[in-house]
Amino acid sequence: MTAVPEQGCASPLELFNGIAAQGERVKALKAAKASKDEIDSAVQMLLSLKMSYKAAVGEDYKANCPPGNPAPRGDGDADATEAGEDFVDPWTVQTSSAKGIDYDKLIVRFGSSKIDKELINRIERATGQRPHHFLRRGVFFSHRDMNQVLNAYENKKPFYLYTGRGPSSEAMHLGHLIPFIFTKWLQDVFNVPLVIQMTDDEKYLWKDLTLDQAYGYAVENAKDIIACGFDINKTFIFSDLEYMGASPSFYKNVVKIQKHVTFNQAKGIFGFTDSDCIGKISFPAIQAAPSFSSSFPQIFRDRTDVQCLIPCAIDQDPYFRMTRDVAPRIGYPKPALLHSTFFPALQGAQTKMSASDPNSSIFLTDTAKQIKTKVNKHAFSGGRDTIEEHRRFGGNCDVDVSFMYLTFFLEDDDKLEQIRKDYTSGAMLTGELKKALIEVLQPLVAEHQARRKGVTDEIVKEFMTPRKLSFDFQ
Repeated sequence: MTAVPEQGCASPLELFNGIAAQGERVKALKAAKASKDEIDSAVQMLLSLKMSYKAAVGEDYKANCPPGNPAPRGDGDADATEAGEDFVDPWTVQTSSAKGIDYDKLIVRFGSSKIDKELINRIERATGQRPHHFLRRGVFFSHRDMNQVLNAYENKKPFYLYTGRGPSSEAMHLGHLIPFIFTKWLQDVFNVPLVIQMTDDEKYLWKDLTLDQAYGYAVENAKDIIACGFDINKTFIFSDLEYMGASPSFYKNVVKIQKHVTFNQAKGIFGFTDSDCIGKISFPAIQAAPSFSSSFPQIFRDRTDVQCLIPCAIDQDPYFRMTRDVAPRIGYPKPALLHSTFFPALQGAQTKMSASDPNSSIFLTDTAKQIKTKVNKHAFSGGRDTIEEHRRFGGNCDVDVSFMYLTFFLEDDDKLEQIRKDYTSGAMLTGELKKALIEVLQPLVAEHQARRKGVTDEIVKEFMTPRKLSFDFQ
């Protein structure tokens, strides 16, 4: 789906998605007991979108029934009902299904393409490397224009990587590592430069933080990112608060993007309301700007045609649908994307991890004892109520968080499959599955902590200094 244009020229699917997002916004305002004026304004926007939808489609808006799709069967199918309640935007991820988000439906809704076996095989042929287990297991499951990136790569044409982090707290959790683990693999196998945006300005606008706190979190989070093993000669990490004021080229691209996105479009894509500060409304252009090589003249000199590949969680896709819509209008190539699934909270795939709830995830600062306690006490189980029932009927790996975490962090495919079989058959008990996870996570986190200790302030400064990277673009 491209960025939502003004209602008069929006496609039916764009209007449909805009109505769903605005409906959630109204619910959130009511739940938060917002002012009557604020709620009334949001409701009026919702009604206006519904009227535009009816004019475009010729019938009233029906939830869970996108235009051109038949109405859902009324046969009480639980999965359909649960999937229909999925809601995803850059700030909110909601599902009522213990299995988590229905990603196949999300691909249809967002208009992206599934990463299939053919594409994975092509990546293997292009790189000469076995595909990362995140690709083999569908952790990265969706893409936009990845074949175009591979076409360029096979023809010796350059591309670069861009990913980012919103530094809202000092401590990162395991879920935050997913895009960085995969991006490091992409950097290694394709041998390309990488830019990492720290959106400390975004966190200042959205959270109750001072500018100094937001920047401080960016620097601390950069240490965890550097500890993933990125090549200092091919990686530039930057704070928006620091880089935008020092880079006229970056700021010029921000302004170009801002000129080509209307307030109506921003409201349709991101659900902004009239009471949101103007900083929020203009921020998407700042997240879009690193998608264009001319934002980094120190790396790409005067090249404006180097395509960008963005690995990110799929909740960030609205930013880049907007970016892809704007790109040809300002003379730049559209960025390509690789989308990951969401990393589940310990309490289950339908709950959201929160930095304010230390028990919702494994943090990169946790001790071995804390990891063991959290997994044993809080990890949602797909096991049965009694040992006898479990031995007889087996466990459910689709909802078991310990198994979900192993799909992310246990690299041995054969071992993972054996665990799946044993747990599903009842041969393995929940306690044994949790023990297997603990044995994977404890050394993983301890090794990360050791690497992070070696990241000095001088190393961070070097990564965050604008400079030429060691990749020669002809």
